[in-house]
Amino acid sequence: MSFDSSRSATESRPVPPTETLALRLGALTARAQQDCHLFASPLGPFYIGGRSAWLSRFVFFGPHASDAAWRLAFLSGFDARDHRLSHALVGLVERLTADAADGHGLDLTFFPQIDVAGLAGDFAPRDLAHAHWARSTAPEIALLERDARSRGYHGYIRVEAASPGEEIITLRVREPAGLAYSPDVELISSDDVAPFPVRFERGEAGRAPSDGPLSVAEDLSVQPFELTLRVPAAWPDEIQHEAVSSILTRFLHRYRAFQAYGQHL
Repeated sequence: MSFDSSRSATESRPVPPTETLALRLGALTARAQQDCHLFASPLGPFYIGGRSAWLSRFVFFGPHASDAAWRLAFLSGFDARDHRLSHALVGLVERLTADAADGHGLDLTFFPQIDVAGLAGDFAPRDLAHAHWARSTAPEIALLERDARSRGYHGYIRVEAASPGEEIITLRVREPAGLAYSPDVELISSDDVAPFPVRFERGEAGRAPSDGPLSVAEDLSVQPFELTLRVPAAWPDEIQHEAVSSILTRFLHRYRAFQAYGQHL
């Protein structure tokens, strides 16, 4: 067996996970320059250790979306020590660019990696998933709060890793205090999750959440709902990615029907 000494060490070394995600986000930014539906619009800058940093944001306008389109925000990457669900959310954006009809009439914003400081090398856990958006000192959360106030999203979809030992998908729906959707309308059903096992949770009615975007919902121009998709951390990468992509694509189909329902109320 011969060895090609012309190959450099960088060509043969494994790519670190943080670098892999950064490369993929860069590729998605490049794709946005060529795609009429996708736009890269990062938030920032803010500073980490004296260096400027940005919060990646991708906006997808589905066919026939208008200024009046319903707006959804997708969040992942709350802890940079595990990048797999960030990759899964990037995969959903890539799926939409391949078949824009899945986002027909919708205004979709994606934040694949919230923990930017972790991606830059600071791996001290900050529990960003449970941060109160008006009280957190994390600059990424401050940017998300300002974006929430300016964009007026109708809903937030959070993609997170489940707690250790959880072996099925968990779906949690929360609404701002005092707001409830019609009982005749389901934001997501077990059919949308099949064939994956699922457990449904619902936020406590009448009580304002102390974390995430709904912690500032009372001050927003639009009162959003929140859907959290928790995926078992023990599942292989490819199963996690397929679960996120397929479940959220079917959720978008149902949400478009929900939108049509709302227009006829």
